[in-house]
Amino acid sequence: MEPLTAWEAVDTLNDTSEVHIPSDPLARVIGQEEAIELARLAARQRRHLLLVGPPGTGKSMIAQALALHLPAPRHEVRVVHNPENPERPMAEVLAEDVVLSETESRASAAGELIDPADAPANVSQKLGYRCGQCGGLSAPSERTCPQCNNSKLEIDRSNNPFGDLLGGMLESAMSVMPQTPVGKEKVTTTRMRRGKEEVVVFERAGDRIRVLDQKSLEKRRELEMTSNRKVIVPLKRNPFVMATGASETELLGDVRHDPYGGHQGLGTPPYERVVAGAVHEAHEGVLFIDEISHLGQTQRYILSAMQEKYFPITGHNPQSAGASVRVDSVPCDFILVAACNIQDLENILSPLRSRISGGGYELLMDTAMPDNDANRSKYLQFIAQEIQMDGRIPHAGIDTVKGLVKEGRRRARDWDDHSNHLTLRLREMGGLIRAAGDQAAKDGSGLIEPEHLERALRRARSVEDQIRDRYGSYMKGLSKDVSESQKEKSPYYMQNQHIGDQMFN
Repeated sequence: MEPLTAWEAVDTLNDTSEVHIPSDPLARVIGQEEAIELARLAARQRRHLLLVGPPGTGKSMIAQALALHLPAPRHEVRVVHNPENPERPMAEVLAEDVVLSETESRASAAGELIDPADAPANVSQKLGYRCGQCGGLSAPSERTCPQCNNSKLEIDRSNNPFGDLLGGMLESAMSVMPQTPVGKEKVTTTRMRRGKEEVVVFERAGDRIRVLDQKSLEKRRELEMTSNRKVIVPLKRNPFVMATGASETELLGDVRHDPYGGHQGLGTPPYERVVAGAVHEAHEGVLFIDEISHLGQTQRYILSAMQEKYFPITGHNPQSAGASVRVDSVPCDFILVAACNIQDLENILSPLRSRISGGGYELLMDTAMPDNDANRSKYLQFIAQEIQMDGRIPHAGIDTVKGLVKEGRRRARDWDDHSNHLTLRLREMGGLIRAAGDQAAKDGSGLIEPEHLERALRRARSVEDQIRDRYGSYMKGLSKDVSESQKEKSPYYMQNQHIGDQMFN
């Protein structure tokens, strides 16, 4: 039977496992039709969004779904060493076809992996795999051959009167360093291939040996010539970057400190210490910042990045060796999806709001939707989605679904003064579903039944409600929890006792 969603058919269902859940992530956002329409438009036209509303109404879900409607990133960003001025590395942007071509070149330069038994005997011995006395094979990390119990170290005692003494001393010294493998890292030799002699290199590669022929060696040399660069924004990346609560350094990038600075031979070159920020990682994708007003004056940097579509990376710690390093013209062409609560709207910088509205949309999220069959079917879908995403609770019976719809109607009335509506503060509703599911799991029930929902509703009250029920008021509860000495030391408590009683009664 094909899964159903329509509320008219709800009584024909056994439980929420039969409810259809759409594959489109935007279609999983419940009750925010205008926001969904704008998100689809923003993905197609690359527009910014400012979503305003209380927590739990789907702001972050819309931002993530928007990112999934964008085409995959097509460029990779690297930082390249600048030989003329190492503290001014250069940004390099490579198209997808170039990156894929380089990936193929690296694969061809990787050579062929073979078993040590298939390598020439003298090669496997020099690399530390083969015992020179019995020919047994073992890992280079084993200094003693497990077959003959002799040392695998090559020590020439034949023409040295002190060979036995020196050999024993060397073996004793090496035995206290078990982490050092026996033999050489690589062996260069020649071989005949198609009637021609060619150079071939054998390298240790764990429990196997890597063989690099002439073609692989040439590819490796080509790659080594371009090795003085670092990928800071890879081609294969998540187009959704959440920067909520990020620091200025996390947002804008940084240059790591090195006590030796860029000193050749000691320090790490400046280009290798460059770290991209969230504005750069979101290039060709979505940068989501919830509670954006909490960024304060850092918002002006976000504005600059939006305007220019490029933002330099510099060291932010003046005491760091990276403070003098700067990479200009690092691309950051992102879609900004910002979010905040209504009371924080005035703390968003006016130029930033102007940039968003001038290149996108501002939207007030809905907190309730009319209670009708169409919206009840969306509630049915929402309940099934929450259970599926949780993965640890059973599905809900239909009577439980009806109870959740009733609770959604009550919350819309009590919380937002909307009669005949269903609440869209769905994070709290999701918590209620999980609490009911936990009760069902505790009882070993195969379904979430109405009795589980009733128990969850009793446990879903806020702490303030629980304090008021137990003590009569919030401040009376506080007086029972605070010692007399604490009261005496806290003039704030005494001054605000009357105010608190008014607020919570």
